[in-house]
Amino acid sequence: MQLAVHESGGGPRTAILIHGIMSDSRAWHRVTAELEAQGFRVLAVDLAGHGCSPRAVRYSPAAWASDVVETLEPLLDGPPDIVMGHSLGGLVASIVADRLAPRAAIYIDPAFSFPKGVKGWAFKAFFAVAPRPRRSVLVRMNPKWSAADVDIELATLRDWDKRTILGFTDTRPLVPPARLVAPTLVVLAEKSLLITAKVARQLRHQGMTVETVQGTGHTVFRDDHAGFMDAVLGWLRELSPVTAESVPAGARAAA
Repeated sequence: MQLAVHESGGGPRTAILIHGIMSDSRAWHRVTAELEAQGFRVLAVDLAGHGCSPRAVRYSPAAWASDVVETLEPLLDGPPDIVMGHSLGGLVASIVADRLAPRAAIYIDPAFSFPKGVKGWAFKAFFAVAPRPRRSVLVRMNPKWSAADVDIELATLRDWDKRTILGFTDTRPLVPPARLVAPTLVVLAEKSLLITAKVARQLRHQGMTVETVQGTGHTVFRDDHAGFMDAVLGWLRELSPVTAESVPAGARAAA
């Protein structure tokens, strides 16, 4: 399936951004601006069932990843420099990374596990039956979000196909990548919805760098955008010059 792609920036390096469930490429607006300022060309997709992309008959992490690869491969001259994903997008990004072999991978509170038992069923029920929230509810639930992010969330929810939750009927695919294809950063919320301390230890054991942005919820880059970007850009600067030379110390776009 060909997905909608928001392409911006004209830098020599390429960053692929993959949003979470209920969202779309618009959620990355501030992250996109920062990456463009660092010299990146940004390709932000709308997954099937989200934003301007088509709806699918069936949804699954593997299918979402195949759509991303099919859509973006013709737009790439070689391996992308960064593949970044949030939540569901983090899981999808890990599958995409296995196929596109990026120079770096960044996963934000990724769906590498799922609550078990009653809590897991409650999660599914919430996504399946909860009404789209009003603005006042979103503000109350996310007091650290900017007004622009609240507006974007309301818009993306209107464009979201609720049937995407059926892609999580089987939660067995919600696992960390079996192998690392590139240096990998995992950025966690202080109170992660999906990654327990045990899973975080597993990720470190696999060789991933795991950092927590204090005071944030699941959508880390909205709750503390500056803290999130500091973690990302600081980590990129520690990588080889080939990956990080376009990320000079102290060079940050206006938050």
